[in-house]
Amino acid sequence: MMVSACARPLDGIIIHSALADGTRVCLRTITPDDEERIREGIAKLSAEARYLRFFSPAPALPDAVVHRLADVDGHDHIAWGAICTECPGWPAIGAVHAVRHVHDGRVGEYSVAVLDAFHGKGLARMMTAALLVDCRAEGVTGLDVHTLSENRAAVGLVHALGGTWKSESAGVAEYCLDVETAIAALRADQDARGVQDVLDQLGA
Repeated sequence: MMVSACARPLDGIIIHSALADGTRVCLRTITPDDEERIREGIAKLSAEARYLRFFSPAPALPDAVVHRLADVDGHDHIAWGAICTECPGWPAIGAVHAVRHVHDGRVGEYSVAVLDAFHGKGLARMMTAALLVDCRAEGVTGLDVHTLSENRAAVGLVHALGGTWKSESAGVAEYCLDVETAIAALRADQDARGVQDVLDQLGA
C-alpha cells in the first residue's frame, strides 16, 4: 500500500541550476500529473537510448508502463525530473526513479533517463543527487541497479557513485548502491557545480 506524499518538504522545492555547458535547468519531484510529459519525453529518446533504458527500442511504451513511471507517491516510488528552462516550451529532459522493494523496504530499484541532446553534461548526476537525498529522507538506504553491460554511461555513473557489482546474466549487469556512500561521492566532486547546487539547495 502506498503512503501519501502529502506535506513532504522536498515536494515544494524547485532546484535551479545549470548543466556543465551552461544550459539552465530546474529539477523537481515528479507527480502523477506528469504522465503526459513523461510520455512525450520517452518519444523524444533515440531508439538506442530507449533500448539502453527500457531494454526495448520501441518508439512508444505500453500505457501501463508510462502510468507506472508517473505513479509517484514520494515514499514507495520516489522520482525527480529535469526541465530545460531556456528551451522553448520548457520540455522535460530527464528523469530518475527509485522504486522501493516490497520484500525489503530499505532498498529500491534505481533507473535514470536523459534525452540524447543532454548526454554528457552532468544531468544524470544532478538528478541522482536529488533522488539520493530524497531516498535518505524516506528511509531508503540502498539501491539496486540493473543495466545492460554495454551501457557504458550507466556503468560509469554507478562506479562513480561507489556502486558494487553483484552479478551479470544475459548481458544485464546488477549493481548495488549505498545511499550514504553515493551522496558522499557526489559531495566530494567539487568540480561538478550542478551537483553541488543540488546538494546545497537540498541541505545535504
